[in-house]
Amino acid sequence: MLSEILTEELNRPVPETARAFANEICRRHGSAVAAVLFYGSCLRKQTTEGVLDFYVLVDSYRAVFASPLFAVLNAILPPNVFYLEVQIGQQTVRGKYAVISMPAFAHAASLRSLYAIIWGRFCQPTLLVYSRDEACRTTVVGAFVEAALTMATRMTALLPARFQTAELWQRGFQETYRTELRAEKPDTIQAIYEAAPERYDRVAEEALHELERRGKLSFCASESGQAGEWQVSLLSRERRWLQWDWKMRRPLAKGRYAVWLLKSALTFGDWLPYVLWKIGRHAGVALKPTERQRRHPFLLGGPAILKLLVQRNLR
Repeated sequence: MLSEILTEELNRPVPETARAFANEICRRHGSAVAAVLFYGSCLRKQTTEGVLDFYVLVDSYRAVFASPLFAVLNAILPPNVFYLEVQIGQQTVRGKYAVISMPAFAHAASLRSLYAIIWGRFCQPTLLVYSRDEACRTTVVGAFVEAALTMATRMTALLPARFQTAELWQRGFQETYRTELRAEKPDTIQAIYEAAPERYDRVAEEALHELERRGKLSFCASESGQAGEWQVSLLSRERRWLQWDWKMRRPLAKGRYAVWLLKSALTFGDWLPYVLWKIGRHAGVALKPTERQRRHPFLLGGPAILKLLVQRNLR
C-alpha cells in the first residue's frame, strides 16, 4: 500500500544535524509547530554542505509570527521562508525553512492545488523529523499520499499510454520545476530519479494501483515485458480534461511563483547572512555580516552586497 511505503519512509532514522535544526525551529516557534519535514538535495546526497531544506507545518500563522503583516502574507501566499544557522560542534550548518499551515499543506498536495511546488517536492523522499502527536503524523502521511497520486495523475495524462516509470518521474520533475521559473538540466532531473530508482518505481506502481482502486484509470504491465514499463488507460475525456487543466494551470502557477518571490524579498527572515554566504561561496571568500548589518540589512547590508558585485568578487 502506498500509505505504508510513505509512512515507513517518513519514519526513517533522522540525522543528528536535521534533529538539531528541528529543535531550534521548535524553540523559536514553540507549540505552534505541528511537524518538521527534512527534504531536498542535502538529504538526497546525505551531506551538510550547502543549505539544508525544511518545511515547518504549523497550526496558525498568528501563533508563529509576532508581526500581523507576516501572518497575513503567509496566509495569502504561503510559505514564508527563513534562514537559520546552527552551530554543531565546530561546524556552522546552514539551513532554510518554509512555514505553512497544516491545512494549506494538505490542500497544496492535492490535485486541486495550483501550487505544484508542494506535490512536486513531497512525492520525493522526505524525513519527518518532528511530529507533535499521532494526529499530525497521520495528516502528514495523508498529504504525502495525495502528492504522489497528484504526480501520477497529471503525468499519466501528459505521457503516452505506454511509458516507463522513469519517464513519469522525470517528466513530472521537469514540469514542476518549470512552474518555479527555472528549467533544470536533464541530467539534474535524471539524477533525482537515479538517486533512488527502486523507491520511485515502488511508489509509482502503488500510486497507479490506488488510482485504479479509485476508478481513475486502469493499468497493466506493458506487453513488451520490460520491467517498469506500464500500459495505462484513461478515459479520452479525462485525459483531455487533465491536459487542458494543466495547460491552464502551468502559467498561473508561474505567475503565482513570481509574486511569491517578490513577497519573499520582504519576508525572508535574516536573509543577509544567507546572501553573503552564497556570494562568498561563488567568490571563494568568507563573508560574514556584522551585528549592525544584521540589525539593519537593507540599510547597511544592501550597500555591502552591491560593493561586492561592483568589485566583481562574484564570478
